[in-house]
Amino acid sequence: MRDHGPRTGRDGERPAVRGHGHGPGQHRRPAAVTDGDRPAAPDGHRAAVPDRDRPPLLERGPAHTRTAVPRRPDGAAGALTPAESFDALYAFCAPALVRQTYLLTGRRDLARESVERAFQQAWQRWPEVARDPDPAGWVRSAAYEWALSPWHRLRPHHRHPEPPPSDALDRTLMDTLLHLPPAYRRALVLYDGVGLGLPETAAETEASTRATVNRLAHAREAVAERLPELADPEVLHWRLVELASTERLRAAKPPVVRHAGERRARFWTRAAIAFTVALIGSTALTLHTAPRRYEPPVPPGETVQGVPPPVAPGPLSESERELRAKLRKQPQKGPERLLPQPR
Repeated sequence: MRDHGPRTGRDGERPAVRGHGHGPGQHRRPAAVTDGDRPAAPDGHRAAVPDRDRPPLLERGPAHTRTAVPRRPDGAAGALTPAESFDALYAFCAPALVRQTYLLTGRRDLARESVERAFQQAWQRWPEVARDPDPAGWVRSAAYEWALSPWHRLRPHHRHPEPPPSDALDRTLMDTLLHLPPAYRRALVLYDGVGLGLPETAAETEASTRATVNRLAHAREAVAERLPELADPEVLHWRLVELASTERLRAAKPPVVRHAGERRARFWTRAAIAFTVALIGSTALTLHTAPRRYEPPVPPGETVQGVPPPVAPGPLSESERELRAKLRKQPQKGPERLLPQPR
């Protein structure tokens, strides 16, 4: 894991770049934050955020020199096309960012998906991201936001846990990280994993410095409670690096991510156009079929006064019965009866 953004320390130098190895002797950590920058805890004591002035526990090499990110010449940046600039940023940040996101989620597929979605958003807003003072930080923040979204729990694929790491200590550490609140977990990964300072961690998590210190202190206490050997922040840092490096997490190729982002942008653009056309068509149809003048509603029926209700026929009188019997006796007689005559 390493921080890929051009953040500067308090002394104006760039922080050290994290290595991808499993040992703690490749690079120095970023510049330390002095005690004057740490706010006091509510009880009046200093929060449990250690100083970073001392070197790592095992430092390789005869001299403890700070490794800085190589700067590109001023004229070289203008010679690159947008696609080449994006591919360079992706190749530089994506491998470590996938490992960082894995520590946040514990899911390999979600880690790759979060990084790819973050870079797709960056490609869609590339003019804005390219002018940002910290493009790597912009992408990292977008990836963390997508990875920690609470809506993932509603997806059927994410209802079943993924296989844990094979090592017992790695499983315990990963389980401890996943049981932390998302805000605590993010602050711990940024500060102890990526190596950001307290102001940068607070700014990226959108919290105050005091709240960030308290989150770090509680997160470290939770980790040290289950793994006492990780109470030292330097040991915790290298264990996070080893845990993220043990998994074979590979990011997609930059052209694949760019083309997927372009397809996604085209899809949503066409969907927005189709929705707008449907809305305009329904509005036009409503205007065409709607009445253009006021038509009063038909009033409900009322009872008419003065008309007697219809009466059902009653029993026949004596004369009516005699007439009925006479008609029944002579149905075919009489001159008024027409019968067909044979020829």
